[in-house]
Amino acid sequence: MFLFLRLVKESFAFAISALRDNRTRTVLSLLGVTIGIMTIIGVFSAVDTLRNNLEESVRKIGSRTLYVEKWPWDGGPDFPFWKYESRPEPKYLDFESVKDRMTTALDVAYSINISNSTAKYKNNSASNITVAAATHEVYSIRNLDIVEGRYFTEQESRSGGNSVILGATIAEGLFPSENAVGKYITLMGRKLQVIGVLKKEGSGMLINVSNDDVAYIPFTLARNMVNYENYQPSISIEVKPEVTLEEAESELIGIMRSVRRIPPQREDNFSVNKTTLITKQLDQMFVVINLAGACIGVFSILVGGFGIANIMFVSVKERTNLIGIQKALGAKQFFILSQFLFESIFLCLIGGGIGLLIVYGLAAIVKLMLGFAVLVSIKMVMLTSILSTLIGLIAGIVPAINAAKLDPVEAIRSK
Repeated sequence: MFLFLRLVKESFAFAISALRDNRTRTVLSLLGVTIGIMTIIGVFSAVDTLRNNLEESVRKIGSRTLYVEKWPWDGGPDFPFWKYESRPEPKYLDFESVKDRMTTALDVAYSINISNSTAKYKNNSASNITVAAATHEVYSIRNLDIVEGRYFTEQESRSGGNSVILGATIAEGLFPSENAVGKYITLMGRKLQVIGVLKKEGSGMLINVSNDDVAYIPFTLARNMVNYENYQPSISIEVKPEVTLEEAESELIGIMRSVRRIPPQREDNFSVNKTTLITKQLDQMFVVINLAGACIGVFSILVGGFGIANIMFVSVKERTNLIGIQKALGAKQFFILSQFLFESIFLCLIGGGIGLLIVYGLAAIVKLMLGFAVLVSIKMVMLTSILSTLIGLIAGIVPAINAAKLDPVEAIRSK
């Protein structure tokens, strides 16, 4: 055992010496491996970041929430829009019936979205904002995070008080140097008092999930200002934690069919949407993306591996005379084999480490400049270390075996 450890130690020292004495060749070898490892980590980090942001966007919609709407979310290239065009919009009476009769619901809310609105305060204005007019229950269903001021009182929600809660971007645009709470703005032709400001969320991968450009007003107020059925109304149902989505969905469909008096032989004239419809499509998409990423990674590894193997053959050729002297002095095949394998593995590990550092550096630059966090998982770091070691073993095994089998006399004469 002691002899084995001594051979490993000496092989390690020979490998380090060879890398240090041939700096140009070492740098060229590292370049191929670094690019290969950097590519595979970069691709999978980009995929993980995309998945994480999409899942975060889905979580904002609500993983335990059902939505009764006119249109289904599972659209596609063959989406039969004519089939849903004639459907009625969910009415306020539908919302009241669902709220009164549904036993599996924790909260039920009714909301509409009025897009392309403009808010003004003195000489400042915020355009292209969305006005979300909703009943009082939307606060808990959408998990609104108010950092300044407060939410509507139940009396304000019921009576339709002239109050508004602003998204962070709207508040920054209208009140760049003063507190927004308590001020009056002009929105949809009405003077509304700002009673709250929402926490800044940032943009997500999905549309209409960030509240930064959204202004919330009571539904009763909007109902007196516009024909709410023209603004894609939606009934949101937060399901009780002890109830499955399937149970709640079944009860919801039964209530809606009863309210709308749909005969048993006719299909539903409404859609019950949930985030699983989106996540199912995302899973299908990421199967393709992961396959493409794996293909890119395999080709990158092959390029790096062939580069290492080529350099190792050159290294054996240059050191043939030295190998002959070592074997003439009694060096075993294991000693010759191990020093070249160590050299190959070190090259790959160093190259992999440099590639990983470059990815982390680029991720930090992206976050600093764009405020967008790139996800580099520990799993990928571990995978990179394993891949680097395997590349080194595979790329160096043939040159190392050739070196170990050299005849000492012929090797000495080669010079």
